[in-house]
Amino acid sequence: MQSQKVQQLFVRYKILALLIAVAVIWIFFHLKTDSAFITPNNLSNLFRQMAITGMLACGMVFVIIAGEIDLSVGSQLGLLGGVVAILTVNAGWGTWPAIGAVLLLGLFIGAFNGFIVTRLRVPSFIVGLGGMLAFRGIVLYATGSSTIAPAPDNLVALGQGFVPVKLSIWIGAAIFLALVGLTVRRRVRRGRLGLQQAALWVDVLRLAVIGAFIGGFIRMLNDANGIPIPVMILLALLAAFTYVSTQTVFGRHIYAVGGNMEATRLSGVNVGRVKLIVFALMGLMCAFAGIITVARTGSGSPSAGTGAELDAISACFIGGTSMRGGSGTVYGALIGALVMASLDSGMQLMDVDNSWQMIIKGVILVLAVWVDVLSGANRG
Repeated sequence: MQSQKVQQLFVRYKILALLIAVAVIWIFFHLKTDSAFITPNNLSNLFRQMAITGMLACGMVFVIIAGEIDLSVGSQLGLLGGVVAILTVNAGWGTWPAIGAVLLLGLFIGAFNGFIVTRLRVPSFIVGLGGMLAFRGIVLYATGSSTIAPAPDNLVALGQGFVPVKLSIWIGAAIFLALVGLTVRRRVRRGRLGLQQAALWVDVLRLAVIGAFIGGFIRMLNDANGIPIPVMILLALLAAFTYVSTQTVFGRHIYAVGGNMEATRLSGVNVGRVKLIVFALMGLMCAFAGIITVARTGSGSPSAGTGAELDAISACFIGGTSMRGGSGTVYGALIGALVMASLDSGMQLMDVDNSWQMIIKGVILVLAVWVDVLSGANRG
């Protein structure tokens, strides 16, 4: 009985448990690396590193909630990154036209995957597996299996630049004020409708904690030259995807399709269109991740993105997305991405052998799915 209560508490407050896990991981690595982990420069690198996985996780969480999977995202990242490198270095395109073309290409590739899944009725697992091989083969052919460099300076600035310190402070203040406004608006609306809501002090405490986190986050990164531009792009994508998932009809349809596809179809929702759009968004996120990968390294590598699909899927499952579909959050997936990046950074600082890094990450993925199974049992 006691263990059942612990399981229920863990499931109910899964995000809080994840944040506690991140804190424990950081403290452990900080102690084991002679206080080298929790430093402005290392955490700046850590957040920059997680940005790419986080971008993929933003799209992957929608795919998994809709009851599908996409194993080709790592190869898509490599292909789209290779295309932006070819356009800017070999073809002489300007950076922004090349970025625009690659974003459109990412949308097209994702929509093509979605078309095969929804219209031709090929299981998404097989489509992703085939895409993993095909897209990697295309990028190897297009690049001649060689690295394309150097990338233009204004492209590199996207991956290696920082938001100015003063602008970071203003952006943080704007985000906090927006959260306060949304909270007040929600309370007013629920009050007018006579709906039950949490005590005022709960919302005040939550906003105070969030405000302290935003302030600490900005202060820490400002000590390391400012917020990295990839992290700022990730935060913008987080806001956009969270808004879509929680405040739009399309977002409700995604959850409905993953929760009970047949009932959703009978209610008049175009299930095929929902899944097609979800895959198109996944392709768009692969384009963002590919562009930032090239910008970070200053070159287009045919091996870029290898294994990235596993990190993105793991981030979603660790962040509470249900493998059965119909349940999950974008911010949970990003916390999962932070867990993965923290483990990578910490183990690299400790000089842990690559074989053990893979073993540890694999065990954590299985544990995350086990928690999901417990969650399903408790709901049942």
